[in-house]
Amino acid sequence: MIYKEFQDLQLSSLGMGAMRLPVIDGDDARVDEQAVMDMVDCALANGVNYFDTAWGYHGGNSELVMGRALGRHPRESFYLADKFPGYDLANMDKVEEIFEEQLKKCGVSYFDFYLFHNVCEMNIDAYLNPEYGIYDYLVKQKRAGRIRHLGFSAHGSYDVMKRFLEAYGSEMEFCQIQLNYLDWGFQDAKGKLELLKEYHLPVWVMEPLRGGKLTSLAQEDEAKLRALRPEESMTAWAFRFLQGLPEVKVILSGASNMEQMEENLAIFREDKPLNQQELQTLLAIA
Repeated sequence: MIYKEFQDLQLSSLGMGAMRLPVIDGDDARVDEQAVMDMVDCALANGVNYFDTAWGYHGGNSELVMGRALGRHPRESFYLADKFPGYDLANMDKVEEIFEEQLKKCGVSYFDFYLFHNVCEMNIDAYLNPEYGIYDYLVKQKRAGRIRHLGFSAHGSYDVMKRFLEAYGSEMEFCQIQLNYLDWGFQDAKGKLELLKEYHLPVWVMEPLRGGKLTSLAQEDEAKLRALRPEESMTAWAFRFLQGLPEVKVILSGASNMEQMEENLAIFREDKPLNQQELQTLLAIA
């Protein structure tokens, strides 16, 4: 496993995301708990130490299942990330209630990492509204040690992220963005990365495979990449692109089965960033 330094921690470069866990009969709210336990055990055994869940994943069941799966292991053997669900404006006045419930659902007394979830055009005004007390409450929990590291995830534009950072940047320790070689230009992930560098914030990656879209390409495009790296899968190419970005610390992959988990683990046994020719070829395909 590749590890990245973050403050005084060594974080696994590959993190397990819990938004696309295996489910029963195609029902997103019915998580296959035994399959998740097997995947968590496999991840930990192969060096993954970062696990990411959220209030709304799998109809509210992701936190419960991940809490039970991780709870079978020593608390110091993993880092757990959760998020305040500001994607739903009805939650904005419930930060204390939700945070306390999240700790109970996950079966922990603190979160290693906690995020303002999905900062975007829809919720930026509410997130910045001091009447809701979200920022003040979460900073208080950080001071009390119930949040070890505070950050935010963003699906919004560069300008929205800048507004958030201008208001709260002094307390932010990391930022999670949608970053992959397609969105490098399409959603200006490159510009967002540059903005975070200005604030000296390390980057966490979500959607590295764009929900699986980047695991297979048009036949002619795959042929171009295989000519350069015959041994690499299309999945590996997406991860290797990210391995070439020094600002990136954690890459979250939402594996939906053990096969995907094992493929991801195999890729992250070695750091093999793209050279200039490979990078240009990949971005031309994007």
